[in-house]
Amino acid sequence: MLPALEQVAARYDEPHRRYHDRRHLEHVLGVIDRLLAAVEVPDPAAVRLAAVFHDAVYDPRSDRNEADSADLAGQVLAGLEPPARVAAVQRLVLATAGHRASAADEAVLVDADLSVLAAPRAAYVAYVRDVRREFAHLPDGAWRRGRTDVLRRLLAAPRLFSTPPLQVQEQRARANMAAELASLT
Repeated sequence: MLPALEQVAARYDEPHRRYHDRRHLEHVLGVIDRLLAAVEVPDPAAVRLAAVFHDAVYDPRSDRNEADSADLAGQVLAGLEPPARVAAVQRLVLATAGHRASAADEAVLVDADLSVLAAPRAAYVAYVRDVRREFAHLPDGAWRRGRTDVLRRLLAAPRLFSTPPLQVQEQRARANMAAELASLT
């Protein structure tokens, strides 16, 4: 990996990260590799680069993480990658903010990012525990309200996943989220 990308990847080792850490990055990259074997995208390298940057800036108190991560991608990749690829990486990173894809490459990244929702139950519970630790600054009531809103929004979507390999895991993801929602209310 280029030294500049290594520095970006090192951000995933920041001490406040409990879920959005290097394990998450490695998981997302692994899922992307599997999805790219099944989904044709115009620039697979852009999707992989976007994965590296998608949570490069992560502060649980901020609502600008994706925008700041996309900005960082533009700064780091300028001069290292063709401008069209840099623009694609930034667009892809921004797509993770709303977890909605309007193109095949966005679907691959967004689905990879959300794939933890379809994890086996024990892994899903560990994910929720780690995210709660990232939001330790919130009192329990505020955490429950915020998390309930996120889960309800995701569950209200007609579908969570856009790629065929993850669409087959939709039911498990919905079951995981429904069980978590029931425990919060």
